[in-house]
Amino acid sequence: MFTGIVQGTAQIVAIERRHNFQTHVVRLPEALLDGLSIGASVAHNGCCLTVTHINGSDVSFDLMEQTLALTNLGTLEVGDKVNVERAARFGDDIGGHSMSGHIYTTTVISDIERSPDNCRVWFEIPSSCNKFLFDKGYVGIDGCSLTIAQISDTHFAVNLIPETLQRTNLGWREVGDIINLEIDPQTQAIVETVERVLAKR
Repeated sequence: MFTGIVQGTAQIVAIERRHNFQTHVVRLPEALLDGLSIGASVAHNGCCLTVTHINGSDVSFDLMEQTLALTNLGTLEVGDKVNVERAARFGDDIGGHSMSGHIYTTTVISDIERSPDNCRVWFEIPSSCNKFLFDKGYVGIDGCSLTIAQISDTHFAVNLIPETLQRTNLGWREVGDIINLEIDPQTQAIVETVERVLAKR
């Protein structure tokens, strides 16, 4: 489980590509290395990945075919940075909302509204998750736990505080960028349960 409170960004220092499979080597910040071991879970842009090798601060992760198909991780190149979060531990503060690290789909930034003290980012609503998004609902954007500030039939917006812009890759994202989207797991469970019950009536 993850909280959606991104702990920083990490640079990709190597990529080994094979057919429908990739290994990413990421240079993790020193603060995220304490107690890290093979098999541990670390979210990259909100996608839960498993540590497969550790060489100092360079840590390897394998990306399977489904991960490459459903997320933006397959589009990354050496030198790019990803949002990272270690898996939550019992007793940790849940500053965001409970996130599974299972990316539902990707979306595209359609507009960015900037002012001296505010930043509102608009995203396209993928047709597959329209029913899970609503005003003031939770959403995971590249691993960041955010609240939907405004929504229309085709787009939704989130507001970003300066701390989020400074700490995460959302600070340099641009219109047209592909973003990982995780819908709130509890919302998904409720909506799909209600649909199944109504379908049986």
